[in-house]
Amino acid sequence: QVRLVEIGGGLVQTGGSLRLSCEASGRSFSTYPMAWFRQVPGNEREFVAGINWSGGSTRYADSVKGRFTISRDNANITVFLQMNSLKPEDTAVYYCAADKNPYRNVLRYNPYDYEHWGQGTQVTVSS
Repeated sequence: QVRLVEIGGGLVQTGGSLRLSCEASGRSFSTYPMAWFRQVPGNEREFVAGINWSGGSTRYADSVKGRFTISRDNANITVFLQMNSLKPEDTAVYYCAADKNPYRNVLRYNPYDYEHWGQGTQVTVSS
């Protein structure tokens, strides 16, 4: 069974940091671009950050540029999202997902291009 599991959410004050991890099992995602999305109730799921299959290319939403960093460890099939200088507007459920196509270097931001979504992890930033 293919699974992605997000770990690391929690409650943090404005300006604080969190590190999310996405652990894969059931198959290797080492050749697939991976991405983090987030969603608040009533809103659509939005792209946060993406990383290509080799880790050499990344893409960020304008709202998190300079504050968030995505990385991956293909040996351990884990994707990370380091979140610094957190703001209340970063509060959401964060999800990781794998692109439907392997070996892509052009990162996509539409959630419909991704599959194998994890269950999500709640991030809450208090003001």
